[in-house]
Amino acid sequence: MGKALKKIELIELTSENIDESGCYCLRSKPKSTGYQGKKGWLKNQFRQGLKYIQLMENEKLAGFIEYTPIEYSSRVVYGENYYVIHCLWVNITGKGYASQLIDKVIQDAKLHNKNGVIVITNSTTSWTPSKEVFMKNNFIEMDYAPSGFELLVFTLKDTPTPYFPNDWAERLTRFNNQLTILRTEQCPFIDIAIDNVIEAATKLNVKATIYPLQTREELLKLSPTPYGVYGVIYKNQLISYHRLTVHSALKRMKELELK
Repeated sequence: MGKALKKIELIELTSENIDESGCYCLRSKPKSTGYQGKKGWLKNQFRQGLKYIQLMENEKLAGFIEYTPIEYSSRVVYGENYYVIHCLWVNITGKGYASQLIDKVIQDAKLHNKNGVIVITNSTTSWTPSKEVFMKNNFIEMDYAPSGFELLVFTLKDTPTPYFPNDWAERLTRFNNQLTILRTEQCPFIDIAIDNVIEAATKLNVKATIYPLQTREELLKLSPTPYGVYGVIYKNQLISYHRLTVHSALKRMKELELK
């Protein structure tokens, strides 16, 4: 008997099917505030052109990609008429599924006459997509930012190059040394990340202020990193842009207390 053929499908989430199909991230806790916040955020962003594509292997979820027009993106990057990839994840590797999802974005960009596709990577964390798979798919490094961030672009037209802001140090000084957590609803794990920081801060009798980023204009102006959706600042220093354990957050804040 030969091996059964694999059935591969790309399923686009919509406001009509998201309740049945569900999101990829934090799907094991569909009643959590993070998951519900993400689902509500997606329903709103679908109206702004965001795409959330899930790859199914034999009707089982194998990965997903999320991308949106740059004017509605949660990443801190400047450019015109680009798609920006927020997230890419596959749980079945070695089968070219990541490249298949990336190609879906590129073909969509061509269909909608975009100038190209942007993704922000960072090799020091798993909270951004992996750089290597994009390089294999002919993305080119265009710009860099502190804390290891890289701007990769797949160009479709001869247009001005996308770029990062250059005022990152200044952004860290806007909250008067206070422990400030900037957040959006784009990532469902942010609630957990915030809880860990607040628990750590409580041990040091430090009050945390949560600053919801409501618009892209706020995000472009205030986010301490290109990641955009989450950032923790204390004593004019970047604590983190991704989830820390309580122990790690406490250690980082203690180090700043001693300076």
